[in-house]
Amino acid sequence: MNKIITFCLASGLLLSACDSGSGVKTDATVTEADSVLGNYGETVADENISNVQTMYAALNENGSFEGKVVGEIKEVCKSKGCWLSIELPNGELMRVTFKDYGFFVPTNSKGYMAILEGRATKTTTSKETLRHYAEDAGKSAEEIEEIQSSKEEFTFEADGVLLKSAVSS
Repeated sequence: MNKIITFCLASGLLLSACDSGSGVKTDATVTEADSVLGNYGETVADENISNVQTMYAALNENGSFEGKVVGEIKEVCKSKGCWLSIELPNGELMRVTFKDYGFFVPTNSKGYMAILEGRATKTTTSKETLRHYAEDAGKSAEEIEEIQSSKEEFTFEADGVLLKSAVSS
């Protein structure tokens, strides 16, 4: 009798686990985009967003910017997603780090649109830190060795990042 009860319970559990109407994605339906899209760090609302040109103008005028900005991810730390970069109107890349090293973005998020919420400032990045970032980006030993001095640049510290769809090529 115990075997029959155990069999019935196990069968019921198996059948309920196979319910295809649950709306839960199975491994077969999860795409790369599904694994990248969404919020990282603090939740970022998709509203009141500045473009990169507006942020860049504020940085040049005031030396700082606070708020949300949208841009395409041009580089990501290949090691663990601990930074990303977006392109400024002058063609330079602005490094985005994450508040208190508290979160990371997927290492495969290059080419996605990101809404960043936080603060941008003008800073001086040391030679050692620039070399570390170059190593994280997968640069060659020769490229890393070419970095010989610190650099004054704009950087962004994000409280949160919302990754949107990939940019079409």
